[in-house]
Order: sequence, then structure tokens, then C-alpha cells
Amino acid sequence: MTDTLHTIKQRVRELSPYSLKRAKARIKLNQNENPWDAPLRIKAEVLRRLEERRWSQYPDFVPESLHQRLAEHSGWTPDGIIAGNGSNELIQAVLMVTLAEGKRVLISEPTFALYRQISRILGADVVSVPLNSDLEFDLPALKSGIELSKPEVVVICSPNNPTGCVMSHADLATILKATHGLVVIDEAYFEFSDQTALPLLEQHENLIVLRTFSKAMALAALRVGYLLAAPNLVREISKSVLPYNLNVFSQMAAEVAIEMHRTELKPLISLIRTERDRIFAEVKGITGLTPLPSRANFMLLRSIIPPGQIYEELLRRDILIRNVSGYPLLQDCFRISVGTPAENDFLISTLRELFAKREGANSYD
Repeated sequence: MTDTLHTIKQRVRELSPYSLKRAKARIKLNQNENPWDAPLRIKAEVLRRLEERRWSQYPDFVPESLHQRLAEHSGWTPDGIIAGNGSNELIQAVLMVTLAEGKRVLISEPTFALYRQISRILGADVVSVPLNSDLEFDLPALKSGIELSKPEVVVICSPNNPTGCVMSHADLATILKATHGLVVIDEAYFEFSDQTALPLLEQHENLIVLRTFSKAMALAALRVGYLLAAPNLVREISKSVLPYNLNVFSQMAAEVAIEMHRTELKPLISLIRTERDRIFAEVKGITGLTPLPSRANFMLLRSIIPPGQIYEELLRRDILIRNVSGYPLLQDCFRISVGTPAENDFLISTLRELFAKREGANSYD
């Protein structure tokens, strides 16, 4: 049999695939999803519009109607927007038009693993700047890394996944001035933080902001994201986006979600933030667990019990979390998404039980 793998780039063959451990549980707190489904009023309106649309015809080549809604929602210009099949597609699009052999991308780790994965596949060198000892962004280290490596692209996730930390406007402005390349701010979780880089777009043409409908907007199944940038940048990045990249159903759902955002989705976002703060306060009182402050819809916890053991113990109780102990600096950490109040109650009581058992066992040592 002929070996065809030699046709695949060696750097690709050396990579492990980006993947998620396959497991199912009644309480799913591992992917930072909205714990509530899209409201029924949104679903009903999307289905009504879809029924009226001819399915035999392609979507609009450029989804101008959605771009206009996104412009109204974000306060940015329609010709500075690209809608994508999830923000992951737009991350890939930006890196495709900027990176190649000999080019550099700078990231602050631990962070979303896909930035490194796509950059490596494209042949770029990845410059990693660690978060500081408090797992916050390290501005001096980032500036130093930019000055030394002169990257074509700097990618910052804010709020950062999986740590939940945010980058201040002042720090971001410093980075924008320090680099000759592009700065991409991934704002997948910005609705939970009261902070966005959008006000800096007009002053910094090298800034790109990425957002998604998968988290706060409760449309993860439909894969919708969008990019905000200077129109001249958008013209070039659009060249790497496939034609008709966003199907009609997803376009319509995103438009309806924007139209009903204030009445249907904002109350759920507020409740998620309230629950996040409640979980933090409750878990903080458990001996052996240290929650990190988060500005997202998830939380990182340092654990005296190995995270792999916590993962298995919770899975046996029908709770699925994310073991992130393989990430840099996170050897003793796991991550939980914010669930419904009832799900959060069960998680908290289960964690209390697990760590109380450990304390009880240690008392006999």
C-alpha cells in the first residue's frame, strides 16, 4: 500500500489534533456554553423567517443584512465587519493572510489552544509569553516579547480562556503602540465582563476584535462569529473567507438574536454573572480549593486534589467539567462553566463533599 502521508506537511504530522475528551453527563459544565437554551421567542421567529425563504437558493454572497444588524449592535461601521462560521473561522482567516514560514505570532499563555495550532500549521513561529504568577496578563513581559520577536500578529484573549482575566484598555493601548503588526483581541466572553476593546478601534488601525454568538447569545449550535476592524483590513481578510461561509439559518438566527437581545438575552447574561459571583463566594470557603476571580462565564480553580481525580469523581456524579492541568502553569487547576442555579448548587455541594472526605481522611494520618 502506498504511503500517502508524505504529502502532508511534516509540521502538521507532528501536531496533536485539537480535541475535547469525549464524555457525557447530565450537568455539562465543560465548554463555557450558555446554560439556558435560546429563548423560544427567538427560535419561533427564526423558524418563521426560514419557512418563508427559498432553500434552493444560496445565501447572499455578502450577508449585508446581518452586517447592518451587527453594526447597529456593536456601534461599528458595516464595511468594517465580517460575519463568520464561528469566531474560529475568523481567527483562521486573520492568521491565513498574515502568517507563513519565517513569520511570528505572539500569544500569552495559557490561553485558547487553537491560536497556536493554526499558527503552527501555517508554518509560523509561536512566541509564548506566560501570564504572571497571579495568572494575569504580564504587560512588561508582553512588551519585551514584542520588541524582541517583532511579531506579525499578537493574539490576546480577553477575558482569557481558561483563566478569566481581562486586559485593561491602558495595557492594550500600550501593546497596540508597541507592535508594528496586528493585535487581535478575542472577545468571545466580553458580555460577561463590562469591557470591550471596541473604543480603541478608531484610534488604532492595527486592532482586530473578534466576537461570537456561541456564549452569551446562546447560539453555539449554529456557529456564528464576527470580526470588527478597519475597512481596509476587512477587505484583505475577506479574501481568505470562503464564499457563502455562513448558512441562511445561522444568519437569520443571529439577526433575530440581535433584535431580541435586550428583552430575551440580557436578563440571562445578568443571571450568569450573578451565579458566577455566587459560585466564587461559595467555593472560596472550601478548604483545598482556590477559585480565581473571573470576568467570564467560567471559573478556574486551583485544587489540592489532582484535577484528573476531581474530573473523574465529578463525572461519576453526572457532572462534566474541564481538566486543564495539561496547560502551562495550570498543573493543579480545573475549569468549571457557570450553569443554572440548580446545577451550580449540585456542583458546590458535591465539591464540598469531595474535599470534606479528603480532610476527614487526612485527620487520621
